[in-house]
Amino acid sequence: MARPRYPKHTGPPPPPLPPVTRTVGQLVAETMKIYGANPWRSFLVGLSAAVVNVVVTELERGAGLVFVLTAGAVLFTVAYVLAASVVHAVPLRDRRTLTAFAVGVIVFVPFPFFAALYILPGLVWLSFVGLAVPAAVVEGIGARAALKRGIELARADFVHVLGGLATLTLVVFLTQAAVFFLLREYADNSQRVAATLAYVVITPLIFLGASLLYVDQAARVGTTRAERDAMRHAG
Repeated sequence: MARPRYPKHTGPPPPPLPPVTRTVGQLVAETMKIYGANPWRSFLVGLSAAVVNVVVTELERGAGLVFVLTAGAVLFTVAYVLAASVVHAVPLRDRRTLTAFAVGVIVFVPFPFFAALYILPGLVWLSFVGLAVPAAVVEGIGARAALKRGIELARADFVHVLGGLATLTLVVFLTQAAVFFLLREYADNSQRVAATLAYVVITPLIFLGASLLYVDQAARVGTTRAERDAMRHAG
């Protein structure tokens, strides 16, 4: 009986594509690398976002919406600014993070209304203006300029931004569900504790990935899809 033949190992895998041609799959992979290199700061990102989830589950619908629009917007912005600080190595004590925080609140307040219709409109909104937060962190520009810059970055390759955020959201949702059931069944945790732990551990991927999208989009400004396709094939 002939033995199966396997392809020979030809060395290390090829390096990832540069930001201007980076795919959504590579975006997720690079986000995970950043998470692995900064686990404790990433947990802080997830902890801030998890507070919103825990509180909202204890409130009635109307009160929960009010919380999300006020304290929730603040906590989500804290998570996003912290994630941008991690990805771009900008100290939180830098004055630009205060501007990024103000911009983030503006960005997140309308989000629950779009997300209430369906998650996709919410992702479209964040894709269109959400990069204003890392723009403020990295470039140190004012709030109005950051919002304009965020829109400019989104328009450079809107499909990449929306596809990246949608993929990160799907990965987080599926992973949270798996972690939740594992923690509940094997660690003998209550459902609430299991859900919170899963949220803290997995949610940072969205904020870290959104911050990394800034790099991709900044590299794409001034290029066309045809040019990027040509660079990808040439590489």
